Amino acid sequence: MANEYLTPSKIIMGEGALNQSKESLQKLGKKALIVTDDMMIKLGNIDLVQEVLDDAEIEYVIYSEINSEPCDYMIEKGAVIYQEEACDFLIALGGGSPIDSMKAIGTVVSAGGSINDYIGKIIMDDLPAMCAIPTTAGTGSEATQFTIINNTKENIKMLLKGPTLMASLAIIDPIFTMTAPPSVTAATGLDALCHAVEAYTSVKAFPMTDTVAKSAVARIFENLYVCYEDGENMEARTQMAIAALEAGIAFNNSSVTIIHGMSRPIGALYHIAHGLSNAMLLDKCLRFAVEGCPDRFCDLAKCIGVYKEGMNTEEGAGEFIKAVSELCRKLKIQTLEEYGVDKGDFYANIDKMANDAIASGSPANTRRNPTKEDIVQLYKALF
Repeated sequence: MANEYLTPSKIIMGEGALNQSKESLQKLGKKALIVTDDMMIKLGNIDLVQEVLDDAEIEYVIYSEINSEPCDYMIEKGAVIYQEEACDFLIALGGGSPIDSMKAIGTVVSAGGSINDYIGKIIMDDLPAMCAIPTTAGTGSEATQFTIINNTKENIKMLLKGPTLMASLAIIDPIFTMTAPPSVTAATGLDALCHAVEAYTSVKAFPMTDTVAKSAVARIFENLYVCYEDGENMEARTQMAIAALEAGIAFNNSSVTIIHGMSRPIGALYHIAHGLSNAMLLDKCLRFAVEGCPDRFCDLAKCIGVYKEGMNTEEGAGEFIKAVSELCRKLKIQTLEEYGVDKGDFYANIDKMANDAIASGSPANTRRNPTKEDIVQLYKALF
């Protein structure tokens, strides 16, 4: 069977990437809507982008009302501003939320209606040119055909998909990740780890996705904790930026599995940042999924150096899961209870969350295909 392998049209990557992007930005259009958040303004990251745009004589309007859980009404407001200001392309600066929001705004300005109209549809409309500038090493949204937006009418996280949601240009400059605090570094880095592990263990995996997924896992284990302890380590930050891109390319083509499927409903109901809700699920979900492909989990143990000669496949797979759990411990990942989620309220919502998880389609990509009851029990095990 043939496989399709999608990547952004152009990637400019490495220290100084932003300053080397002027010509590429000029080719995208004459006036940009910059989709970002307040933190990018407070940290001064927006100033770096403005300097490059000013030097390239590109006009721009800044829309900074995106938060960590972008919602339908934020998208609709951004689309109105884009049209009123006669913009002709989009730039996203930030983590996955501004990048996902940029894609959704592009969809609305091109195809009309509300972003909520696109649930369950493959987006094929021609979107404006889009430039993604990630400031975290984790979401991989700069490399994917997906966007996740909260539907406030139905209280769900929508996973929207389409090849035209791919960025025209991805500018990956590790200088932007230097401002991420340890907690954000940890959560986004573990999001990238989820992408890579899920892509490698997905039923849709194929040799090209395997290559980038395994490379990402190895880089993350070598560099994430270094970044967490020393945020100014440029080499480690650069390696994590590469890993996040690799993981994004991997899951863009072979998809995610049970972790992301179960994580989105938690984020929608309890407004927990996406990377953190993934991290909360990692141990329990991997222990469930490993029975479907212990050989692949054993491969990952070899990637990170925890497989020892003489181990059988199941033992090697177990060592990988132990290493993931230990990394989460070192990164001080909170439990739901520590985050402040009420157990009674959580249990009351489990049936809805399980239904929403299954409806997303992601759990079905797991090589041990979970039933609704399996997902219910995994949710219960989080307390």
